Amino acid sequence: MAHFPSATADPPAVEAVDLVKVFAKGNVRALDGVSLQVAPGTVLGLLGPNGAGKTTVVRILSTILAPDGGRAAVLGHDVVGEADTVRQLIGLAGQSATVDENLTGRENLRMVGRLSHMAMRLTLERADALLEEFGLAEAANRPLKTYSGGMRRRLDLAAALVSRPPVLFLDEPTTGLDPQSRQDLWAVIEELVRAGTTVLLTTQYLEEADRLAQRVVVVDHGRVIAEGTPSELKADLGATVIEITLADPAAAAEAATLLGPQGTKEPTVDGSTVELTVEDGPRVAAEALRRLDQQEVTVVGLVLREPSLDDVFLSLTGHRAETTPTPATDGTIGDGRQPVVAGREPR
Repeated sequence: MAHFPSATADPPAVEAVDLVKVFAKGNVRALDGVSLQVAPGTVLGLLGPNGAGKTTVVRILSTILAPDGGRAAVLGHDVVGEADTVRQLIGLAGQSATVDENLTGRENLRMVGRLSHMAMRLTLERADALLEEFGLAEAANRPLKTYSGGMRRRLDLAAALVSRPPVLFLDEPTTGLDPQSRQDLWAVIEELVRAGTTVLLTTQYLEEADRLAQRVVVVDHGRVIAEGTPSELKADLGATVIEITLADPAAAAEAATLLGPQGTKEPTVDGSTVELTVEDGPRVAAEALRRLDQQEVTVVGLVLREPSLDDVFLSLTGHRAETTPTPATDGTIGDGRQPVVAGREPR
């Protein structure tokens, strides 16, 4: 059995070291040396553009895919050499529900319990408790096909928790949900973490990572390009973001050239908007307006604000986060996952 030695008294609950994955179809190098750690009882936010490799990381950590290089472990157990043990320790929920829409909510959870080799009495008790906890008790005997999107997503998360896994992988779990359903799911995740669950969360919603994650890892083109706490990543950008709206993209490009020397980093242009990170916001904003006026560049609007994770994402990747799922790099649909329940081989 391959265990991962650690020099610390409290080793990471999840660890990946130099993961490499190449998909033969299209010769896509989905992962190119990704390393990360998740401390016990915390949330790690894994951020990146569509196609960056986030879902591939989750699929390797949850034993669905084998890496072509590097190593990974969950609670000290190698995801390749001890895959059966790892499956007993994890739950997985993502963009697409893996529950059966022809079964009722209660029947779905009982099915997961049986597939996890749980005792019948414990399965029944656990299903009822989760339905109550996730606000689905009144709909428990309705076929899943009658559930709303938010209800399906809550049931999918409940299914991942039937066997009480100490480690939970959430692959963009709130994609497509309305704001209230997203908030409700965030509250559930926060409660799980307070109870000691370790969570690795991939997301395209920067607000989600800012609220839930103690640490963030940003990946792009299969590599880690930044990591730290949300506060650390935002602090790296500067004290203030100046957001200037111009009449059109051509004017925005001209403004970026004029104002570039005043920022702590190169300005970013998004359509007709220029964003500049600076140390002395009010002074630089006033100077920027004077400079643009001298060059007869018309300003439509100006906003000063604190940096956000969205600014971090834009600075690191060159574009804002997308929230529409796209085909994965290995040709699977959306998040590309297959269901994993304790003690069961993935399809």
